[in-house]
Amino acid sequence: MKELLDKFENKDPEIVFEWSDSETDAKGWVVINSLRGGAAGGGTRMRKGLDKREVESLAKTMEVKFTVSGPPIGGAKSGINFDPNDPRKEGVLRRWYKAVRPLLKNYYGTGGDLNVDEIHEVIPMTEDEGIWHPQEGVFMGHYQPNEAQKIKKISQLRNGVIKVIEDPKFSPDVERKFVVADMITGYGVAESVRHYYSTYHNNDLKGKKVIVQGWGNVGAAGAYYLAKEGAKVVGIIDRVGGLINKDGLSFEEIKDLFLKKDGNKLVADNMLSFDEVNEKIWSVPADIFIPCAASRLITRDQIDQMIENGMEVISSGANVPFADSEIFFGPIADYTDKQISVIPDFISNCGMARVFGYLMQDDVAMTDEAIFSDTSVTIEKALKAAHSRNNDTKNIAKTAFEIALKKLV
Repeated sequence: MKELLDKFENKDPEIVFEWSDSETDAKGWVVINSLRGGAAGGGTRMRKGLDKREVESLAKTMEVKFTVSGPPIGGAKSGINFDPNDPRKEGVLRRWYKAVRPLLKNYYGTGGDLNVDEIHEVIPMTEDEGIWHPQEGVFMGHYQPNEAQKIKKISQLRNGVIKVIEDPKFSPDVERKFVVADMITGYGVAESVRHYYSTYHNNDLKGKKVIVQGWGNVGAAGAYYLAKEGAKVVGIIDRVGGLINKDGLSFEEIKDLFLKKDGNKLVADNMLSFDEVNEKIWSVPADIFIPCAASRLITRDQIDQMIENGMEVISSGANVPFADSEIFFGPIADYTDKQISVIPDFISNCGMARVFGYLMQDDVAMTDEAIFSDTSVTIEKALKAAHSRNNDTKNIAKTAFEIALKKLV
């Protein structure tokens, strides 16, 4: 696996597009790791301090993810080095999408990512540039549809991603009109844990204790679906603070916290300060950890504390959750994978990529049940493929990487 990984990591990306904004100091990159299958896909992120290497690593991560989620295309990513809280953000994004329009029309598909919203920014801004859908480049380059097929696939994509969830099985509140894009990644993270316990332990989630890092759409939704299956959330750490309840918060309490969140912020009456929760949470006894905040945050010391207190499995909503400099699998990730079960990010958080892949197929069902179940089945298949090669609860991530990389290198 290490040789395959080194070869994949060190290969230069096929296309690097670099952009400097004419009106601000924003800089941006599209990195297309390869045009495998005639196209590449990956979201658009924005943060101050982002650099080309980060975008390259994320493009490679996407390529691995597509081996699970489909379609069989290359990985890509867009990244803009700019403060997302700057009031000039909208202008920067609009000029960015104007610049990358030729790629998005022909062989590159994008979506939302860190600090860039799929529904309120990516879709309307790309439409203003004459792009039928942010994924247009993928189905033009990979599927090469005729005009009728193109119209059909675009209709499925447009309607499916922003479909209002009507089935109470998948929505915390049908009156609030949550859409598929709000919930699907967190749902996939929760399903990866459910399928892990079913596949590796022949067990369910009832009574399992969970620590959640991050309370945006992914962390909050992941916690909601885990609690719905009977798990108990014993700790939440967010950038503004957190909560610790060693007995576990009830499903109704988690649902209430989900519905009360302010954007990506946890809102609670009895919230601890960030410093206090960060000092205590890693030693709270728990079985499951879902890191759903930024990348490269989890330290070796935090891992050791969690393992010492009974941690069994980590399933990531964030890409590359461990504080390693390596693109995929640095020493902390390797160490953790050898000690406990690690479901790699390209399986656990593939929900949105899978929805895109599902909606690009011919004549798919457009129900909540069909869309969510397809993501669940995709994740289950990936975990069962790893289990069939290695049924030990350790080295799951290493095994899954080997399966993926053999398709790419």
